[in-house]
Amino acid sequence: MNSVILRIYMSQSDTYKGKSSHDVVVEYLKDAGIAGATVVHGIEGYGTHHEIHTANVLSLGVDLPVIVEVIDDEEKIRNVVPELRKMLPDALMTLQDIEIVSNNKNLT
Repeated sequence: MNSVILRIYMSQSDTYKGKSSHDVVVEYLKDAGIAGATVVHGIEGYGTHHEIHTANVLSLGVDLPVIVEVIDDEEKIRNVVPELRKMLPDALMTLQDIEIVSNNKNLT
């Protein structure tokens, strides 16, 4: 079975139906039976609007980058992507083949 990693790039301030987008995504993925998801909080970055967001103490901005990383078999990930695209129409999503070399739950 082919495993993949889905990365979803968004901002900390992104919301969906009044809740934090990354929280909603993690809840959706868990309910969909996806093996695992991790939210990574960035310290600096910029996206399509070319505005730099940083955790620098001198910066007043608090809209930091957030990445949700999702790992499971390709079919399961591809099945959730259409709904994620509806929830996050402006988010960048990437999909990459991976080889799992160590895992205590044996996904493959």
